[in-house]
Amino acid sequence: MRNLYNNIYSELGIRPIINCQGQRTMLGGSRLNKDVFQSMEASNMSWALMREVMEKASEYVARHMGVEAAYITSGCAAAMALSAAACISRKNPTYRGILPNSKGMQDEILLQKKQRYSYERAFTSTGGKLIYIGNENSCSKKELENSIGPNTAAIAYLVQSPPDPTILSLEDTVEIGRANDLPVIADAAAQIYPLEYFLKIAQTADLVCFAGKFFGAPNSTGFVCGKKPLVDAVADQGFIAFQTQPDGERAIGRPMKMDRQSIIALVTALKSWLTMNHEDRLLRVDRMLGTIHDELNSVPHIKTQFVTTEFFYGSSTLLVEMDTEALGKTPEDIAIELDQGDPRIWIVLPEGKFYGAEYLHFGAMGTNNFAINAHALEDGEEKIVAERIKAVLSP
Repeated sequence: MRNLYNNIYSELGIRPIINCQGQRTMLGGSRLNKDVFQSMEASNMSWALMREVMEKASEYVARHMGVEAAYITSGCAAAMALSAAACISRKNPTYRGILPNSKGMQDEILLQKKQRYSYERAFTSTGGKLIYIGNENSCSKKELENSIGPNTAAIAYLVQSPPDPTILSLEDTVEIGRANDLPVIADAAAQIYPLEYFLKIAQTADLVCFAGKFFGAPNSTGFVCGKKPLVDAVADQGFIAFQTQPDGERAIGRPMKMDRQSIIALVTALKSWLTMNHEDRLLRVDRMLGTIHDELNSVPHIKTQFVTTEFFYGSSTLLVEMDTEALGKTPEDIAIELDQGDPRIWIVLPEGKFYGAEYLHFGAMGTNNFAINAHALEDGEEKIVAERIKAVLSP
């Protein structure tokens, strides 16, 4: 089967990658399992009314996440953008039809300054204006409360694990928001493990946004869940609003279209994630990393270390520390050689060097380190990775 995939890519001049980073949009999101593929094939065989598909699938998500309502979207950023639009337009069909022109509307979205990040663009793409509160080091309850004004539409929050103790917690932010009749939009894209934590985060804020790729759904899926009136306002902005709302053809979410196959795939992937044996999943990751560790252990001038996080996937990462002077190479040199080789392999570098974006979930990395994640590897790929990295590191 791998040869078939490689042939499909090679016809287009594409070099496949063995992915030691993880579920990244840049690498195509996720690897779909057999059940998800089969659900897409089954849904492909029959036509369905998209309103019913969205409503019933979203009801399934809400029921299993323990929330009032949910709405499936074309990724987490889409969930954030539609949530911002919902909080600004507040079910007013006139407002809904002219966004992102938000003149005359409550369109300010508060965000703690220390939480500034690239994906905040999702909040402004549909008409929001970000107002930063606190400073680069901290934010207090009083600073958040004093920032609320007549034009405030919502409070945005980036959920991180472990949480940053120098800023307001999600719980404190929600408490302040509700005391002031302001919804909190939480970006919880990858906060999907442990399962108790996944469900707790989903049930905390008014609108909580997740990315489907992290629990095995297609790259172009996600969902927002939370309070029903607000989720209904999100749905009013969705790509099928023309079927369900007066003047719905002017809904700003029309470019965020989804197909029925992807919607069903998200439901299947979520069901699998909530019911799978995660202990077996973690043991599989540890086994593959153990194989790589054992192979690299004989390479001079490096040290390897297993780093485990409670959150994200809950799985281990293999951290490789290089004596760059003795080896005459940097982690970026290693990454370039692996990228240019056959097979092509992508590892994790500090500060996103070479790959263009940081992708670390276990804390800071030193500049002489690189890391290997295994939760996106297919069985057998760990041996290829071990041999290739050993060859590149060896004199």
